[in-house]
Amino acid sequence: MRSRDILASKGSKVWCVRENATIHNALEMLTSRKIGALVVLDKKDRVCGIISERDILHACHADRKNFDRLPVKDVMSRPVQTVKSDDSIDYLMEVMTNKRVRHLPVVDDGKLQGIVSIGDVVKARLNELTDENKQLTDYMFFQ
Repeated sequence: MRSRDILASKGSKVWCVRENATIHNALEMLTSRKIGALVVLDKKDRVCGIISERDILHACHADRKNFDRLPVKDVMSRPVQTVKSDDSIDYLMEVMTNKRVRHLPVVDDGKLQGIVSIGDVVKARLNELTDENKQLTDYMFFQ
């Protein structure tokens, strides 16, 4: 299974925010859409970062009174770790583990294709293992 397969099953809709938007704007998007991260775009619609609930929590801890007025670009994670649509699920798991990230934008030739979360990867891997288990069981009992 590859990144493209995960996007095919979950959809390729990506919620984005501009780098000059405020943390308040980002929080509104995250909470209203019940998502954990937003891809950050620059003025030329290029991926320049990612902002997650964790990033916002760190900003809040650092400046509790004014954190929601900060621009996204001051709080976002960068450089953003991306993957390609033909990257394997094993590679996604490796990147998420080693880089300690929970969301990976899928980018091909500079164009944003979608975003894969750790939950998407777990679900896809579980489906793979369930299918594999069924095939082995069928093979063993219906030979």
